Amino acid sequence: MLVNGKWTSDWHPMQASDAKGGFARQTSSFCHWLTPDGAPGPTGSGGFRAEAGRYHLYVALICPWASRTLIGRRLKCLERVIQVSVVEPALTDQGWRFGDHAGADPDEVNGATYLHEIYTRADPAYSGRATVPVLWDRQRRTIVNNESADILRMMNSGFGDLAALPVDLYPSQLRPGIDALNAEIYPLLNNGVYPAGFAATQAAYEEAFHGVFAMLDDLERRLSDGRAYLLGDRFTEADIRLFLTLVRFDVAYRGLFKCNLRRLADYAALSAYQARILAIPGVRETVSIDHIKRGYYSIRALNPTGIVPVGPELPAALAA
Repeated sequence: MLVNGKWTSDWHPMQASDAKGGFARQTSSFCHWLTPDGAPGPTGSGGFRAEAGRYHLYVALICPWASRTLIGRRLKCLERVIQVSVVEPALTDQGWRFGDHAGADPDEVNGATYLHEIYTRADPAYSGRATVPVLWDRQRRTIVNNESADILRMMNSGFGDLAALPVDLYPSQLRPGIDALNAEIYPLLNNGVYPAGFAATQAAYEEAFHGVFAMLDDLERRLSDGRAYLLGDRFTEADIRLFLTLVRFDVAYRGLFKCNLRRLADYAALSAYQARILAIPGVRETVSIDHIKRGYYSIRALNPTGIVPVGPELPAALAA
């Protein structure tokens, strides 16, 4: 991680631990918002006005948090407004690296080799981990925001008329339901697989493990009534957040993270739900099973040999 702008130790996925030996996630450090007129957003300072070509997005395709922002960008038709750089899937001793693995990019905006260099360009004295996604302002030469939930909402509404208006991932009438679902699903499932995978004690692992499957069981029941999406017929950001955990479940979380009570394939309603989302134009292009598998299985603390499994057998929509 970085301490006062200097890289001080090898990268390790265990960010911190709680009193029970459980995984604790780092809080995002940059909290500005871009808005259609540059006015301040819910947090941070103003001055980040939506402009085509001004902002750049750094992501990792293995990362569900970063992939939220890619789906938002695609569904809002912002590909010509905001460009993207994808880091290599395999984690290095200095964290995320830019390179030439298939589907990855060099950093043509800042000329960095490692993502942590982007953080020190924004703040030469930065201390903390260099995480994805990162929303970069080319004009002010700084990081706007590195919190995926914020960036997804900026993709939805922050670009104003530069984005496709018919798609609203956070409609006002559904916001209470979206917020409630996000608050329920995140700790037990979206983030819950990580305390299971990185647990330092049996008790911490089992607590997280049971939470993961309790949430999956609840979601299976919810979707078994025939609804298309979590809140009915309307696709929202809550579906994006859930989908990106589901699409990684059998590929990485079931094996590497020991979440092996059941496969996602054993849940009929959730499997059909995943297939519906994959069929939404533009979504499948944001998913790289190669990057997901290579990235997760490059975590030395969990897979010292670095061997990437050949399986599992995947649905046709993902295997393609």
